[in-house]
Amino acid sequence: MNTKKSRKLRFLFVSKWGEILDIAHAALAEDNDVKFFVEYAPCREIGDGFVPKARLWEKHIAWADVIIFDYTGYGKIATELRHSGKPVIGGTEYTDRLELDRSFGQDELKKHKIKTLNYKEFSTFQAAAEFVKNHPNRYVLKPSGEAQEYKQLLFVGHEEDGSDIIRMLKAYEKTWGNEIERFQLQRQVNGVEISVAAFFNGTEFLQPINITFEHKKLFPKELGVSTGEMGTSMFWSNDNPIFDATLKKMEKTLAREHFVGHIDINSIVNGHGIYPLEFTARFGFPQIFIQRAGISEPIGRMLYKVATGERFQISTKKGFQVGACIVVPPFPYEDRKTFKTFSKDAVVVVKKNMKEGVHLMHLKQVNGEWLITGDSGMPLVVTGTGITMKEAQRVMYSRISNIIINNAYYRTDIGDRWAEDHDLLWAWNLL
Repeated sequence: MNTKKSRKLRFLFVSKWGEILDIAHAALAEDNDVKFFVEYAPCREIGDGFVPKARLWEKHIAWADVIIFDYTGYGKIATELRHSGKPVIGGTEYTDRLELDRSFGQDELKKHKIKTLNYKEFSTFQAAAEFVKNHPNRYVLKPSGEAQEYKQLLFVGHEEDGSDIIRMLKAYEKTWGNEIERFQLQRQVNGVEISVAAFFNGTEFLQPINITFEHKKLFPKELGVSTGEMGTSMFWSNDNPIFDATLKKMEKTLAREHFVGHIDINSIVNGHGIYPLEFTARFGFPQIFIQRAGISEPIGRMLYKVATGERFQISTKKGFQVGACIVVPPFPYEDRKTFKTFSKDAVVVVKKNMKEGVHLMHLKQVNGEWLITGDSGMPLVVTGTGITMKEAQRVMYSRISNIIINNAYYRTDIGDRWAEDHDLLWAWNLL
């Protein structure tokens, strides 16, 4: 690391959808050199005017001090680059599979002696419906593979006899039968949904770890369709029983894989136990932006230290961080006509020249003005920090009030669950 302190670092960001723009822009603002590549063609404008772009990222491998992949699916090339001696943040084929193949992920949890909920995988909707009829209960329907990117397809059943799941299976067969090749039915339990996440430097987890509470439904009070995420509250900790019972047990395997990057495991916890649900073996969005709000050191240098295998304590703020996604039509759906009519090239105005806590997503900059681009309607994440959750919320919503985006919407209750969640987690000895 010492040899790099005397000059700028060169970062090559390889992004599937353009999601990592905010981190690339932050690294550039920290006086580093940056090149930014977006794979998905409809999102190629993301980052225009904010960061230098690359048309073919492979041409810049030798130029880069570190290459950062922001999504699953790059595990094979990331591993090859690491073996060639290039510092890389990104997955491996193993960690890609942990996320994309839900059954494999659950099997790996069992192999590492981590408690899991009962589940069964299906390739036909008729077989799943027959299973529920013969084994009535509450289930969660989870598509596997690429179909899991359609967050609106995840369905949480509430009927004790599973009748709502059966109705949903029949509807999916008619509408999504050609898209969903495999899916899981997992037993549904009540409790607090919580994620534990950490950066991994190739040999070990770095402290502190990140404790995250996601808000996935579109509307406040957990109403409406499931989205990728509408906002998150979090804090950093050097010690947590949920981490010890889940991710920590994966440490030797991740080291054997030479995984370098960020990994998260989402769980349901209650008074009876900790039940891991799924892996995110990459940056989470908007998680990484909210984490950046709570990281005290330059994010570019921090990521470089992770990529080069340095053993260090990440410098983080005390207290809490919260973040809300500000979205526009057709989010969370894909509808190019609606996007073009209501959102394409719409102007984002930030009053009072306030930039702190404003994190770029699907934006481009033209003549100094911020315009919405891409195709999904996710222009910004806005964050706030504070010693208490209430203070962090107040800061975040104050910042949101200074932003003007026509037709925008966001949740007004990010962090509200903390009071109840805190009491339950404390009572269960999980904090």
